[in-house]
Amino acid sequence: MKLRTRVCKKDSIKNSEVPEEDSRKTTNYPLSCVDWSSNEDIYFVSDDHQIFKWSDVSRDSVEVAKLPDDFVPTDLHWLLLGGRSSGGGKGSDTLLICSNDGRFVILNKSARVERSISAHGAAISSGRWSPDGAGLLTAGEDGVIKIWSRSGMLRSTVVQNEEAIHCARWAPNSTSIVFCQGGHISIKPLAANSKLIRWRAHDGLVLSLSWSTQSNVIASGGEDFRFKIWDEQGANLFTSAAEEYAITSVAFNPEKDYLLVGTFNLLKLCHSSGWSYNSARFPTPSVGSFFSLSWSADGTQVACGSSTGQLIVAYAIEQQLISRNLKATSKSRKSIALKDIATGTQDVLDFPQRVVNFALGYGHLVVATTHQVHIYNEKYINTPIIIDGRNDTRVIEVGKKYFMILDASSIWVYTYTGRLHLNPRYPGSQAQIPLLTWRSLSLGLDVLAIRDNSDMTLLHLFDLIPGASRQYDPHSLRAKQQLAQIAACRAGTADDQFVAFIDANRELFVSETRNLSGERTDEIYKIGTQLTAIKWASETNILVGVHDSCYSIWYCPGEGAADPTIIALTTVTLDTAEFGKHITLESFEDAVVTFRCAGALLPVNVNIYCEVLHRALLEGQWQQALKICRMGQHASLWATLAAVATRKHQLQISEEAYAAALQIDKVSYLQHLKTLTPSSAEQMAENSLMLGRMLEAETILLHGKKIEQAVGLSLRMHNWRRALEIAQKHRTEEPDLMPRVLHERIKYLKALQREEWDPLYLPHVVKKEADSPSE
Repeated sequence: MKLRTRVCKKDSIKNSEVPEEDSRKTTNYPLSCVDWSSNEDIYFVSDDHQIFKWSDVSRDSVEVAKLPDDFVPTDLHWLLLGGRSSGGGKGSDTLLICSNDGRFVILNKSARVERSISAHGAAISSGRWSPDGAGLLTAGEDGVIKIWSRSGMLRSTVVQNEEAIHCARWAPNSTSIVFCQGGHISIKPLAANSKLIRWRAHDGLVLSLSWSTQSNVIASGGEDFRFKIWDEQGANLFTSAAEEYAITSVAFNPEKDYLLVGTFNLLKLCHSSGWSYNSARFPTPSVGSFFSLSWSADGTQVACGSSTGQLIVAYAIEQQLISRNLKATSKSRKSIALKDIATGTQDVLDFPQRVVNFALGYGHLVVATTHQVHIYNEKYINTPIIIDGRNDTRVIEVGKKYFMILDASSIWVYTYTGRLHLNPRYPGSQAQIPLLTWRSLSLGLDVLAIRDNSDMTLLHLFDLIPGASRQYDPHSLRAKQQLAQIAACRAGTADDQFVAFIDANRELFVSETRNLSGERTDEIYKIGTQLTAIKWASETNILVGVHDSCYSIWYCPGEGAADPTIIALTTVTLDTAEFGKHITLESFEDAVVTFRCAGALLPVNVNIYCEVLHRALLEGQWQQALKICRMGQHASLWATLAAVATRKHQLQISEEAYAAALQIDKVSYLQHLKTLTPSSAEQMAENSLMLGRMLEAETILLHGKKIEQAVGLSLRMHNWRRALEIAQKHRTEEPDLMPRVLHERIKYLKALQREEWDPLYLPHVVKKEADSPSE
């Protein structure tokens, strides 16, 4: 990937009131205030007090307004209330400009000053609207950070000390502020009684900060010629090699995992984990140090202001996606080259508008431009299907049957014929759309998983199988911790759909989206720890995950999730020392996992026997699956077959597989299962119980009206409360169950030599004591 830059000539500034000689003098002023008002228009202002607008369409600048002569601007930021795609049509977008005398002004879209406020006793170094648009912060060289309402009313003073603050930025969720003083960086959470986190970051002054919306990490640039990346607790994730000059600006892309770094005469495009894609140097003419970097809302272009007053626009080209035999490469802002590696043929696809996003997979290329979505089939590349009216597509995810689009206004699931299949809604979804990223939603084979941003422990699951009420009635799963990344499986059958997620503690969990009877389940199973990223295979239910210094492959994460023995037998963990640090998952297609490390693609094969075994099991070829296991003779193969066969009630095959995997206790249990009536509720419940799915076993018994067996199951598991609940609920139809539960409880307490302590059982003990004298 490369960074292509364009110097916007400020000589073309149209200003009829200013003489030509004076107009040229303005180019010497440093340009430290630059921001996008829409995806086509850049506003900038320097020490000449004039606010200019540069248009990407006309490639020209026009003067919009003039600031007072005593107002020297230091920072500028747009609040786009009309949404990410807003061009300000509603007249509600607002511009914040700060000055070096401690004042800031709020202007409306027509550049009329709505508020002018004297906020600090020294120059304001940073003025930023919060990501949720509820207010703004100002940070000054007087060591004070203040938070103001949108109308300019002071809400609170959150930081107050002697040392000058050089830069301050909001957290993506607007709940914290990061700022720098000297060589230190501090994070101030806005919650009451929260402590300040402060650490030594650079040897010299810290000059710039940026907090990533996508990966929730912080980048800093300093006078020690280095840029560094930190997590939200202040742990160092990456330190760059020393550049030739101080790092004057850093900026994360709002929509992709890119970081742009600016120094003297140099722009560097990096991945958000630190390694560099490409550098753009400006030897002649010299543009000086980059003081300001601002990405457009759609993340496709960046505006840069330099110390010599030059305005520079840059964008990334040669972005590559590879899927099986297809390779898609962006050649320019309006063209993509699609190459078939197998045949060597190449087609260049030209578009009338700027390409915002594109995705490749399952034999299809989906390209989003500023106002359209183009769907290409690899077999009919010259006749794309075009969907109109999709503005500012932020995320595209392709699946086997459908593809998903997240844009500025909603989430859309389409078929590859261009038909809208689902537009999911859940409570508060409209307000959360701007906060969603690719990590917080996932498209599976027949399910769409979305993390709730107002409650990050909540996961909404939408059915993609055609049927009623799926648009507004998702099934919700609740985790114990906040969710960091989610991934729905991309293969299987309608009954074998799983969702995996990593929580805030970096632990990996798996849950079913529905069980074999079509019921939703809420059982969540932990299968891994210390994970940074996960990805499902494109054609099978195999999962790969990356740890800090190794990676793991789960060959049976779904069916075996409830049984720690199966998970242990079917999980392989391999070292990544030869890969280097900061590896990321690029793709997992067929039996090949592709990692990316420092820009290099590293393909790794998974066990091909397991891949073939999964495909045989998907088609119900049990005898073929047995042959594969006998040929491969590996414990992970037998354990995978055993788990899937048990779930599908193939007891004979399950018994052979467990015997080959040396699980003697399970073989004995299966022989007991064979004595039960085939396909009865009891046998199916016992089968689920063997896989560790207790809730599923109980549900099967209750649905089959086997109340006595359901109570017996709870008693066997020593789930005393549940046993009492079922007995009380069905007291009228099964009057003998209550005495049985209480009798078993008494035997249990007698064996422990303890008195009753459970609040649910205490009333029954008191009642029994009250009834005994009358007897």
